[in-house]
Amino acid sequence: MIRTLVEADNEVVFAYLTQNPALNLFIIGDIEAFGYEQAFQELWGEFTEDGLVKAVLLRYHNTFIISAEGICDAEGFASIIRSYEFDGFSGSEDAVAQLELLLPLEGFRKTDSYFAECTTAEHATLSTNTEEVQMATLEDVDRIIEVRKSIKEFNIASDARGMLQQSIETKTGRTYYIEQNGKMISLASTTAENSLSGMIVGVATVEEARQKGYVTHLLEHIIRDLIAEKKTLCLFYNNPSAGRIYKRLGFEDIGHWRMYRK
Repeated sequence: MIRTLVEADNEVVFAYLTQNPALNLFIIGDIEAFGYEQAFQELWGEFTEDGLVKAVLLRYHNTFIISAEGICDAEGFASIIRSYEFDGFSGSEDAVAQLELLLPLEGFRKTDSYFAECTTAEHATLSTNTEEVQMATLEDVDRIIEVRKSIKEFNIASDARGMLQQSIETKTGRTYYIEQNGKMISLASTTAENSLSGMIVGVATVEEARQKGYVTHLLEHIIRDLIAEKKTLCLFYNNPSAGRIYKRLGFEDIGHWRMYRK
């Protein structure tokens, strides 16, 4: 049975989500930050006959995330998603595979990524870079978006600015950056930060400043700060070169993530 989740379901929902806190960090973070009764966020759960949660679907603005351990009611969840105008759908590869043929995904870009986790800061001491690392504030939001737009590998969503601003305001995300002559040249962000974990996203360096160790320098700061806060770090990647950097810093592959974006 699938039904809308409400605050009274929180205990049983978290009993399910925390079985795999890394892969479920987006859903955990959004529930902790925004709860169950926001216009931009809704949750549905599939329950077993004895009242346990076996799958969760999250709508956050115009994107959906599915979490399912084993076989879920794919048609039931797909019918919910189809009732909305959506521009993103993601989850573990196994969970997404159950729904993707049931959804109108023509025109969406599909990305399969490795999902990696870091639980220690012992490797975050590799860099000899001495560039100052700063943490962005709300006043830096437009500058961050402009840098991201300048990176050809990035696909910037229409609501990216609003979501970045919201993450800073709610402390569910932070952005570290290096600048030269008043211009941001390298940055890395976290998102979906919750009491247990956070995900690294938006790792970028402008073309003329690449291959100088700035990304490693930024990531070391993020790793040390979040591990000190007793949070696990996660990320997904599909670039082998990036994967080598992350693994040198202590990340280990723990699964695969599949994303559809317009």
